[in-house]
This record gives sequence, structure tokens and C-alpha cells, in this order.
Amino acid sequence: MSPRPHPLPRPSQHARHWGLDPGVVFLNHGSFGACPTKILEQQRELQARLEREPIRFFVEDLEGVLDGVRHALGRFMNADPDGFVRMTNATEGVNTVVRSLRFQPGDELLTNSHEYNACNNVLRYAAGQWGARVVNAHVPWPIRNPQQAVDAVLGSLTPRTKLVLLSHITSPTGLVFPIEKIVRELNAWGGRGVDALIDGAHAPGMVPLDLNALDAPYYSGNCHKWMCAPKGSAFLWVRKDRRHLMRPLTISHGANSTRDDRPKFRVEFDYTGTADVTPFLVLPELITFMDTLVPRRADDPPHAWAPLMRHNRENTLRGRDILCRELGVSEHPAPDDMLASLASVPIPDRTLPKPGEALPLTRYHDPIQDRLIANWGIQAPIVLHPPGDPTATQRAVRIAMQCYNSLEQVEYLARAVKAELGFHS
Repeated sequence: MSPRPHPLPRPSQHARHWGLDPGVVFLNHGSFGACPTKILEQQRELQARLEREPIRFFVEDLEGVLDGVRHALGRFMNADPDGFVRMTNATEGVNTVVRSLRFQPGDELLTNSHEYNACNNVLRYAAGQWGARVVNAHVPWPIRNPQQAVDAVLGSLTPRTKLVLLSHITSPTGLVFPIEKIVRELNAWGGRGVDALIDGAHAPGMVPLDLNALDAPYYSGNCHKWMCAPKGSAFLWVRKDRRHLMRPLTISHGANSTRDDRPKFRVEFDYTGTADVTPFLVLPELITFMDTLVPRRADDPPHAWAPLMRHNRENTLRGRDILCRELGVSEHPAPDDMLASLASVPIPDRTLPKPGEALPLTRYHDPIQDRLIANWGIQAPIVLHPPGDPTATQRAVRIAMQCYNSLEQVEYLARAVKAELGFHS
């Protein structure tokens, strides 16, 4: 990027492990992640191994290597390793589940007002195919406590509800949803046929996961975001009693395989055609590397990455406080126990469109975001709530605090937003 008229703040000491552009204040790890240079080097070594003998790699080696990755993920997330299949992103996992299931006319697919637009589009597509209906539960934002989310979702269930889509951590508002309580209630419905599909796009690497204890039928997660894997690394985890229902989006050789040495679920998903699988294969090394970045404190929980998750969350809460103070937001838009490494703060913008009018289309969704990049060298999203609504006028600035970020960067962002909104000291 071209030189900026403003001196840029320094990132944290951990930035040396990443190859991020020093001319950009990168506060948007949440959108696409960023991979450490050491892991990219390991990926290139795997790619070289693949290219040296592609036939042997795909025919002889791949299944065993994938098994090793699944076991590493199982230990990291306390999950049955046999439930994992490789995906390129969490939205592909959501697609896989929704498009594998069968619905009846009049069935209801439940989402809520914080869900990711791309995944809501999957529900809309399925509803159109089957004559079902998408129901949108209103979860408030700003929000006072997690129970408001529980009440909104469970209060929207009807005898026709068949599937509930829930983000573990919402993308636009950065809320850690109380999915454990909601999934427990849905599972208690027993024979009523209501399943939970958890969109965990942001959760792996940001918050501790215990998929066995959660006991959701379906959990789709990204590894390229907060786990910092190379792009194209994600997973779908399916509970044992639902695996027979799943089919990959790409039907390939496994569909009519007669193998009896591996489960049908594994045979169909492990190979759907030639692809670069190395972003997924580096996960065992990545899990070990990221666990070494932040020193452990005596009060840290024993689970993997506890120091890193604690460090990122503490900086996120401090960064949220900086933005609220500088932007004149008197009350936190969400309680501390609903935040991890993402936080959104409402923008008191005097230039919002009138109700019913849409914001002008820009390169980065919002004209303020365009100006933050062009004038200040900042990558930080300006998000709209509800997401996916072209007439939405509730605007917020979101920070995503990976360990390479510094609070000085958030202070710089606050000054930039104030300047672009015409605030005067």
C-alpha cells in the first residue's frame, strides 16, 4: 500500500511470526485469518512431497495422514475423531449438512438475526427446494445477557421446526452464543426431530471446544481463522448417529465403493477428487506451534491454547473499552461473558441513511471502511446489523484481536473512525 500521512502504530512482538504487510494496521483477523510463516513453510514442504510422487501420496499416504489430523483435532476439541471430515471452509460444512437432509413442505428452518448471511442463504435455498420456511428469531443487539439469546431461539420453536442454525460466535457482532444451553434444550426435545447445526466459523482457536460434551448433531468450523491455518482448512464434525445421513457436495468414487475396511462416511468424504489438501494436513504442527506463543500463567486452565485465548480475550475487552470511550458509547453493547476475541461497537454516525434506504455500495461494504483503508491504512470492518439486510442501518466497527495486534492499533482505529465521522474533540 502507498505511504500514509499518519504514522502507523506498531503491532505486538508476536507479529514477527506472521508475514503481514507492515504498511497496514491489520485489525481484521476475523474475516480470513492469517497464517504464521513457519506453518506456511511446513505447508510448502508437504506440497513438495505431494508433487514428488503424486500417485503414491493420494493412493498410499493420504488416508493415514488424514487419520492423524483427525486424531489431533479430536484431542484439541475433545471430540470423537471419526466424526471429522475435511472441508475448505465452514460454509461448505453448513452446505453439506443442509443439502444432505430432507424436508417436507411446511417444515421450518430456524435462524436468528445475528447469523451469517452466506449460511442463511443455504437455508433459503433448501426452503425453496423443499417448500419449507425460514424463520428468523430476533436476538437483540446491544444485548444485556446470554439468556436473551436463549429465550429468543427457544421461543421461536414450533412443532414444525426441523433444523436450528446457530453461530457459536457471531460474525458481525462478535457474540459468543450460549450454544451449550440451547443445544441441551434442543436435544431434550427427543423424538420431535429438531437438530442443531452449529456454524463454528470463528470458534476453533478462539474459545475452548468440547464437542463430545456439547453433543450437537452437526458442527462446522474453520481452521484458517483463529487457528491460523492456511486458507482452505476447515472441518465438519458429525455426531455418530447422524453420519449415515451425510453425503459430500461432490459425489465421487466413494459413492459406489465396496470397501469394508473403513466406514462409508469416511470413504465418501476423504476423497472427492484431486485437490490441495495440505492446508488441512499441517494442523497437528500448527496446534503445537500456536500453544507456545504466550507463556502460561498459574491461573490458566489446563486445556491447550489457554494462555493464547486468555491473552486475546483480555486485549479484546480492553480494545472494546477504548472504542466505547472514544466513540461516546456509554454502555457496552454486550456483556463481557459473551465476548472472546471479537468485539463490535456501534458507530454513532450522523450520516446514516433514512429508515428503508440502503447504504451506497462500495468496495468494502461501507464507505467508512473504504476511507479507513484509503486514508489510514486500517483493515477493520464496518458491519451492518442485521447482517444481509440491504436496508440495515445499525452500524458498528469490529475489532479482531489476534496476538500480533496491539492496543495502540485500536487507539489509532478509534482516532481514524472519529476523524472520518467528523467528531471534534
